[in-house]
Amino acid sequence: MSAAEQQETAPAAEPAGAPPGDEAGATLPKEPTGADGSAPGARSPEADLRRDLEAVLMVVDQPVPEYDLARAFDRSVEEITRVLAGLSREYTDQGRGFDLRQVADGWRFYTRPECAGVVEHFLKEGQEVRLTQAALETLAVVAYRQPVSRGRVSAVRGVNCDGVMRTLVLRGLIEEAGHDSESGAHLFRTTNYFLERLGLRDLDELPDLAPFLPDDIEGFDDTGEQAT
Repeated sequence: MSAAEQQETAPAAEPAGAPPGDEAGATLPKEPTGADGSAPGARSPEADLRRDLEAVLMVVDQPVPEYDLARAFDRSVEEITRVLAGLSREYTDQGRGFDLRQVADGWRFYTRPECAGVVEHFLKEGQEVRLTQAALETLAVVAYRQPVSRGRVSAVRGVNCDGVMRTLVLRGLIEEAGHDSESGAHLFRTTNYFLERLGLRDLDELPDLAPFLPDDIEGFDDTGEQAT
């Protein structure tokens, strides 16, 4: 075969820099992306906001205004309102045991009304056990310092008492008793059920324990922080 014939039958050289097997000028397929342009499997900013709002609202004991949430997450009030409303609808559609409600003061998780009977039975009749040490200590502070705020109870005990206070309220041992005139914090006192369970006619029959409680809790504000 002549040199001219060999040149005609030789395969064309691939362009320099092209991957083997790719034709010149071929366009590689794009990586798939999510609806918001994020990479597959990546969380969207709104998904993170939904998660973070749930985490915060799960631990609060009072409704949180939209403005406070917007400031905490550096988002607009409109965006916070839209996401919270969406979460509320989602919980309702799914028939969850709790719902997210907007009340006068803000947003908060609540037990769904149709579940109230089950919760009450569990906390009162379904748990005929001794109170935990933490609950007993918290109840003692309320009994001897009433009416008293959550923050000041926490100051006496040295730990956050919000969860224990909620349990005592649900068990009917303490109840709200108005608001502090200066801070607006909820105040709590013991109930008649408390006296009944202890076999007392009134609070005057409580043992003289008050002198053993610290007197400097007036130096704390209603969040449990040292006042300045």
